[in-house]
Amino acid sequence: MREPPERSAPRRRDRAVTDDAWIRQRLHEAPTGVLATVSDGQPFVNSNLFVYDEAAHVLWMHTAATGRTRSNVDADERVCFTVFGMGRLLPADTALEFSVEYDGVVVFGRGQTVTDPDAARHGLQLLLDKYFPDLRPEQDYRAITDEELRRTAVYRIVIEEWSGKRKFEADEFEGARSWLPRDR
Repeated sequence: MREPPERSAPRRRDRAVTDDAWIRQRLHEAPTGVLATVSDGQPFVNSNLFVYDEAAHVLWMHTAATGRTRSNVDADERVCFTVFGMGRLLPADTALEFSVEYDGVVVFGRGQTVTDPDAARHGLQLLLDKYFPDLRPEQDYRAITDEELRRTAVYRIVIEEWSGKRKFEADEFEGARSWLPRDR
């Protein structure tokens, strides 16, 4: 257990998760995340599929070869990335005390557009392995081609620091209920 650096420390220290193993697990399990970049002072967020490469302590993701994410990362490598989840709704006697269970991880790091074809292939393959763990290249599908590499931008986020945050109540919480999305 360790205290997160000030830049990434949650305001609510009582909800901070200081267990790096929990943070790593949350990054492995989260299906999507949100990447924050900035260009000329204008924030930009983009939801992404991603994979946490624990051995290299980096995140991998990709977008189209051109676009706002690519231009922002190329102009300023400082990025922030987050994953989060929501649990039960927690009603209360007063409006101010209503709450929800939640957890999340915030990562600060340096985003890099990967230009080395072997590294880009590696990152893309890790993404495929995360989302389709039962399928193998050259066995279940054609492997990534050079043309496909030219049509995508692969990013590696070198993690500088991270923090976790979690609010979870005991199972007996009176009136707790699941949140379900409304019909669309």
